[in-house]
Amino acid sequence: MNPPGSGPLTCNRPLPCQNKQHGMDESSVTFLPPSKNGTCSPVPYPERRSPINGSLAHRPAYSASSGMQDRKSATWFEDPGRYRTGLGCLPINQDLNNILGCHLSRMWQALGRFSLSHLRTPRLFTLRMANRTAVKLNSSQPHFLQFNDLACEAVGGKVVFATDEWFAPAENLLKRGPPEFLASAFTEFGKWMDGWETRRKRIPGHDWCIVQLGVPGVIHGFDVDTSYFTGNYPPSISVQAACLDELSLPSLSLEGDRTGMAASDSQFEAVSQLHSENWEELVSVTELKPGYADSCHNYFNVTFPHRVTHIRLNMYPDGGIARLRVYGVGQRDWSTASSQEEMDLVAMVNGGVCVGYSDAHFGHPRNMIGLGRADNMADGWETARRLDRPKVLKVDEKGILQVPGFEWAVFRLGHLGVISNVEIDTNHFKGNFPDSCKIEASCLTSKEEKTFISCKWNNSKGPRWRILLPPQKLKPHYRHFYSRDSVLQCGPVTHVRLLIAPDGGVSRLRLWGHPVVNNSANLGQVSKL
Repeated sequence: MNPPGSGPLTCNRPLPCQNKQHGMDESSVTFLPPSKNGTCSPVPYPERRSPINGSLAHRPAYSASSGMQDRKSATWFEDPGRYRTGLGCLPINQDLNNILGCHLSRMWQALGRFSLSHLRTPRLFTLRMANRTAVKLNSSQPHFLQFNDLACEAVGGKVVFATDEWFAPAENLLKRGPPEFLASAFTEFGKWMDGWETRRKRIPGHDWCIVQLGVPGVIHGFDVDTSYFTGNYPPSISVQAACLDELSLPSLSLEGDRTGMAASDSQFEAVSQLHSENWEELVSVTELKPGYADSCHNYFNVTFPHRVTHIRLNMYPDGGIARLRVYGVGQRDWSTASSQEEMDLVAMVNGGVCVGYSDAHFGHPRNMIGLGRADNMADGWETARRLDRPKVLKVDEKGILQVPGFEWAVFRLGHLGVISNVEIDTNHFKGNFPDSCKIEASCLTSKEEKTFISCKWNNSKGPRWRILLPPQKLKPHYRHFYSRDSVLQCGPVTHVRLLIAPDGGVSRLRLWGHPVVNNSANLGQVSKL
């Protein structure tokens, strides 16, 4: 069986490289934004045409939702001069036209039959490849990047209104992954872009959208990412916010693929009930920078100490934005919480936040307190391999590796509480899970936290940690539960430190316990990182 729309494939550059060590996950290969001199690498995926109407289409994504996650898929490795798939390995110094056509055809046969509905337009599909970029934070970047993204689709954020979505729908703003670029990808409405892009406005007004946060909380900063929007980004933007009562909200929702659409009269009438033009202004009208690699991230610091549920992003007058990141700390109403109710005190929805870590080479520790179980390795905390490991590893009588170093991450709980149960989930970490872990706890004030953050939680100047969970041997791809038999009683605590040895990845951390209500030691408002 030949793939629909099969034909000669052309490629005049090397294939995108992937990381040998970590293999594949379900995030996409991304293309670096073009530099100001116009260069771009690597080339887009080979063009394919839909057998339905001849429009541009790409191969279906390998994801759990499509039911194809267990099928064979292609990977490009860092071997210079070789192209490798799950079906074979060939040198790439031959005619790529023949090789790619042959191997993708064979891969298609391995996939078997699938519905032509996967190729509906104007949706585009790409081969899903590993995208594991190192997490780096330098001194020039704002402090708020360490907080949680409260608007990400992964935590339930959604766009409930947009004035126009001609070239690309506003829902793209909240995607978890970084923006992608496909140079030859077009829909019937124009150039396909991985972001929100409106048509060139020819009527009075400006474009705007409303985002409902997945986790309501206190916002500390925005990243308005214009990646790949180099000649079509909006000249200026502003951001407004409000805390709305869910019960009094009008019915607002955007269903299906909104490409090529604009808000209807009934949608404008419904959204007018919010009077969003009068919301609090968090970011005043400010010019944006174009979407080149060295200027695409437009950071805005926010000093608004109140809880927010919705934001309004204004574009002046029109254009395109790739991603909107809303960094902050979740905030729930603790006045209704019972001291007898057991809850996850470190969860981001309950106000948990990462306030320090030793290493986050492949994934930030804040991922561990996200919603649900991790989608893949990129949705967890993973460190680099420590270079101080012994040349020959040895274990103690409990089977735990004897190594000199460890990695750590510090979290502030959403509320002062007593922890009684712990969950450590190494889901997806099969060849890179930590050998062992332990958890320490402490009770700190906001002032003490600020002091320890400034000294980067240095052991000699850091807090006095008490052992909450003694060292435990870990298993790969496994949910570890520790109850009162293993968890030591530390009393009311505000902060915890997870230590893993020697290195590796953890997908989720859950700390179940009871909040201590009306205690003067509670941190209250968060401090800046």
